[in-house]
Amino acid sequence: MSQAFVKESDEQWLHEIAPTLQALIVYLTRENNGIRVYEKGVRADPSNGNTIHVMSNGLHYTIGHEGHWIIV
Repeated sequence: MSQAFVKESDEQWLHEIAPTLQALIVYLTRENNGIRVYEKGVRADPSNGNTIHVMSNGLHYTIGHEGHWIIV
């Protein structure tokens, strides 16, 4: 069966993945058609002290107050 046919249940949203850096990397790599996404840097959010992960896809991610990944 071709991978072009994806069951709707196979889709996963950012807020559904585990709140670990490794889970984020696996998710982003899968969403990037298998091209590895990696962490380029880490910084603290000055407003609340949360850790912000700067990723190679150009976006910044943090774990929100509900314990889920969000894009900053």
